[in-house]
Amino acid sequence: MASFLLPKLKTKQDIDNVIRSTEELVLVLRFGRDDDIVCMQLDHILSKCVDDLGKMAKIYTVDIDSVPVYTQYFDISLIPSTIFFFNAQHIKVDWGTADHTKFIGTFKQKQDFIDVVEVIFRGAMKGKLVVTSPLDPADLQKYELVYKDI
Repeated sequence: MASFLLPKLKTKQDIDNVIRSTEELVLVLRFGRDDDIVCMQLDHILSKCVDDLGKMAKIYTVDIDSVPVYTQYFDISLIPSTIFFFNAQHIKVDWGTADHTKFIGTFKQKQDFIDVVEVIFRGAMKGKLVVTSPLDPADLQKYELVYKDI
């Protein structure tokens, strides 16, 4: 289980503090559950990238059950969901899907995640709040967004 290698944020205050205090680095928040098999696969990939991305990103895990306010705010209904920030700004990525706010699922390999973080870092340093994914859309997991009337 690789999630123990990644720092864990347990409260809304922890998340707020990390978002506010992370400067000039991409902040990666993996929302999910430590015992979910797909989350474990993603955590394994993320943990292998920590050293390679040390000057570009900080990576944390968040248990969706411990922060329902963020789970609802980011509309996390599928796990794992990975969300990116830069200088307290939520960075969106055009994955070629309807949802640009988060990456759903796991990356196929370590290099895919590194490529995404590099694109976000370069774009964010230029002031962009939306970047285009460097990944082939055919390699991304497909899912249907379902909107409910409230």
